[in-house]
Amino acid sequence: MESSVKPIEQMRVDNLQLQVFETREEMGIQAAYDVARYMKELDQKQDHIRMIFASAPSQNEFLKALIQIPDLPWKKVEAFHMDEYIGLEAEAPQRFSHYIQTHLFDHVKPGKIHLIQPQATDPIQECNRYSQLLQEEKIDIVCLGIGENGHIAFNDPPVADFNDPEAVKLVELEQVCRQQQVNDKCFATIEEVPTHAITLTIPTIMGASKLFCIVPGATKKMAVRQTLEGPIHTQCPASILRQHPSCILYIDKDARK
Repeated sequence: MESSVKPIEQMRVDNLQLQVFETREEMGIQAAYDVARYMKELDQKQDHIRMIFASAPSQNEFLKALIQIPDLPWKKVEAFHMDEYIGLEAEAPQRFSHYIQTHLFDHVKPGKIHLIQPQATDPIQECNRYSQLLQEEKIDIVCLGIGENGHIAFNDPPVADFNDPEAVKLVELEQVCRQQQVNDKCFATIEEVPTHAITLTIPTIMGASKLFCIVPGATKKMAVRQTLEGPIHTQCPASILRQHPSCILYIDKDARK
């Protein structure tokens, strides 16, 4: 099972594999084929496959390509997503659960879907509920992105903890992170962006068997550079990806320095 696209650059930084592509579309196609190949490998030896997905415009090309790959074992998939705003209406289009439902789950019909359902009265209880689901068994696959401030999920630099004792937590969003949601045209103004969210923590993400990280666009250049070249530090939370034993970072040439 091979895609027709080829990276224009490949290198390894510590454990992290970097693949650079000419376009966002080619980046998404290759990431989708790699995820699909691993899903098929797992299908041969496991009764179910536990996967976590990011919800952001950076994932559009990847998800579009993934849903077009035939004969994947979606009925075996137990699916999670990475984070969710607090304070939006249940049907708000900006909800990450809405994004992943419409861009992926509605098309491929996973066997089980676990959505974060933040309750304004008790988001801590929701963190605990989702934590228990995630910790029932090992996570096989995480498909993620990197934020403009280097965050993974909603682990912004002020709240990122490489040794976080929690699996899921309530966080206050950094200003740069909230502005990114405006830059991505998810909200018209920063005042509309919620100030708090529920997020999977860094140890939860790093505990998965394989990570596939998809990061296109010129606005991500600095975050990519810090991820690859900076110290492994919570000032750039994504830098910890260099320590994962099996993580591929897919970027387009616009995200390259």
